Order: sequence, then C-alpha cells, then structure tokens
Amino acid sequence: MAKTVGISVSAVQRIWRAHGLQPHRVRQFKLSRDPEFIPKLRDIVGLYVDPPAHAVVLSVDEKSQIQALDRTQPGLPMKTGRAGTMTHDYKRHGTTTLFGAERARRACHRPVHAAPSTPRVHSLPQRHRGRRARGKAGPCDPRQNYAAHKHPKVRGWLTCHPRFFFHFTPTSCSWLNAVEGFFAKLAKQRLKRGVFHSIVDLQATINRLLEHTNNDPQPFIWTKDPDEIIAACQMRASSVRFAH
Repeated sequence: MAKTVGISVSAVQRIWRAHGLQPHRVRQFKLSRDPEFIPKLRDIVGLYVDPPAHAVVLSVDEKSQIQALDRTQPGLPMKTGRAGTMTHDYKRHGTTTLFGAERARRACHRPVHAAPSTPRVHSLPQRHRGRRARGKAGPCDPRQNYAAHKHPKVRGWLTCHPRFFFHFTPTSCSWLNAVEGFFAKLAKQRLKRGVFHSIVDLQATINRLLEHTNNDPQPFIWTKDPDEIIAACQMRASSVRFAH
C-alpha cells in the first residue's frame, strides 16, 4: 500500500493505528440458516435458565475423530528465555470418539456450589462407527447414530419412552450446547499439546480429565439474553447481504 500510494511505510502504519485498522487480522463467523433458529434458541436457553420442574436436563453431544497424534521427534522442555518446542509433523495412531453428557441445573435462587455441571463420558469406542455394537447399546439406543433426530430407530425409541424429550440446537449452532464448553476445555488443556503413542494413551488422558472435572465440577450458568443473540445475528446477516 505504501508503494502504491507513494508514502512511507510508517505513515501507512500511523493511519491504520489512528483508525483502528488491522488488515492482517480476520475474524471468522458463521450464520445459522436454520429456519427455526429463533424458537430453537429460546427453547435451549429456557432449559438452562428455567428447566421444567421434576426434570433432569442433559446437554448431550459427541466429539468425533479425536486423533491420537505422536510427534516424529521428541520435543524440548521450556527453559529460561526459550519456549518449549514441538515438531510440526506427526504420526497418527488412529482416532476415537467421545460421547459426553453435561447436567444443567437451575442457577437462580441457589448457591453457586449447588449448581454443578457434571460432564460424563458415555463411551470411548475403539473404532469410529455410526452404529454401536449391540453388546454396548441396544438396537433402540438413541446414541447409535450421530444424526440422532433423523434415524428411524431413534424415533422409535422416543415413541417407546414418552418420558424423554429431545431439544435440538439450531443448525451450525454447536456453541449453544453446554457440553461443547467441556469439549473445548479438553482440546485446549489435553489434546492440543498432547503426545499419544496409541489410542489407549489418548483414552486414558481423556478419562483422567473427566475424573478431575467430575471430582470438582464448576457451575454452568447461562448469562446471555436470547434477544441480544438474535439482534447480533440479524445485524451480522444484514451486513453480509449489504456486502454482497
């Protein structure tokens, strides 16, 4: 830009700084195209803020394709004046899938320590399969297929168990699912810098974090007003349409 305009590089930097411009940075976003985005959003937030009486609310999801990555060379530890090192390339020793459920409790009118969120692991299958083995889950188990709201066996299971109700998050809105917060914690604290020589090592690491989290659970309290989320999404959608 400095060459094109015919001014110095420092002048361009001063102009950018004065107007708060950072052209080297990009923020990503994705808008939900679900036609029932607003009612689903209010439904899920309502379960967090004011769940039905005498009901247990579980936030359930899966984290699939968790890779057991082993570095091609051992890294060096952190020392004074030098960061820890880790090779860019790696060896992959397979993948596993984590099914998690986090219990959401009403946060209002209760002390903080009485409203824990408790992530629990349902299964860590050795292979990535859409259908689970009958010995681990029955033919009508709602966890058998990842597209839980579409599979006919899941619909049949719900018909046979009228006490259970599924509330689905809108399309492209995994951030609305409370258990995703635990998955993010898992990726940041254990998986991102982890070195795993086998699937067994990976599963042991996941189970240790689950045990640590369940022994000292922290409360999950929803604070964002749904109207603010809807307004922000509508503003973003209008700006995208204007840009096109």
